Amino acid sequence: MKDGRSWPADKVERRNINSIIPYARNSRTHSDEQVAQIAASIKEWGFTNPILVDVNSEIIAGHGRLLAAQKLGLKEVPCITAVGWSDAQKKAYVIADNKLALNAGWDNDMLSIEFAELKEMDFDLGLTGFDADELAKLLQEPEKEGLTDEDDVPEAAEQPVT
Repeated sequence: MKDGRSWPADKVERRNINSIIPYARNSRTHSDEQVAQIAASIKEWGFTNPILVDVNSEIIAGHGRLLAAQKLGLKEVPCITAVGWSDAQKKAYVIADNKLALNAGWDNDMLSIEFAELKEMDFDLGLTGFDADELAKLLQEPEKEGLTDEDDVPEAAEQPVT
């Protein structure tokens, strides 16, 4: 960090899944469908985003990942421990971790290109979390304006009428 302090969570370690304590007042919800999506993601790519816990092993970020790990029957999960955070910092981060991600947008043109290439590669697009309707919209060909090509010019009539 620029002020010389060390990073509060910089070491990944595996922990027994039963030693991790969910934050009882977590305001983020996870449907069964979403947990299944996270589990499918972990199955495809591995556990790429550790669970963030405090020094008492209580979750600050990663409730959905824990539920997915339980669904998959994992015995251990990667965790990082936030050291030196106040209760206020932990409570606020539980909220900020989820909300900040929601504040991002999408470049739909670039997203369409990426999905088209993934489709050509025969990759399971459902693993991305986008549903079938969203994917269909992103993968549809752009519509032309009007019924003909804008550069088409009709033949002039032999006897024009106005």
